[in-house]
Amino acid sequence: MHISTKCSIAIHCLIFINEYGESKRVTSELLSLSTGCNPVTIRNIMSALKKDGILSVKFGTGGTTLCCPLEEINLYRICMAVEPDALDKLIGTHMAPSPFCPVGKNIHSVLEAPYGKIRDDLKISLESITMKEIVDGYHSAVST
Repeated sequence: MHISTKCSIAIHCLIFINEYGESKRVTSELLSLSTGCNPVTIRNIMSALKKDGILSVKFGTGGTTLCCPLEEINLYRICMAVEPDALDKLIGTHMAPSPFCPVGKNIHSVLEAPYGKIRDDLKISLESITMKEIVDGYHSAVST
């Protein structure tokens, strides 16, 4: 299993854009310096967030701003925008169990319900956390 860092990079970028997007020209190069990630990775993440309607991106001249209030952006929305199969990657089943083994031929159906519950619970949890809460946490951390 592999847990991607795309979501945390996206959140980092969204905090930065919220804080500086109105007063500075926020570009992929600037976000790259802040996140420590390759500018191409940043551009791919920004493109996914733009496609979801979270960001407005001016390609070429640069500049990125939020398109909706922080309360309307939750972690599930961000996660699904940048990595649509993240929940399946996090809790998935192995692809080639033996069809000749009693456990192997039944493991997918056995795990379907409990893994589905885990994914549903995680989705509910991610939906309950907004960027407003995260930005408030950022402000608290900066002020201490």
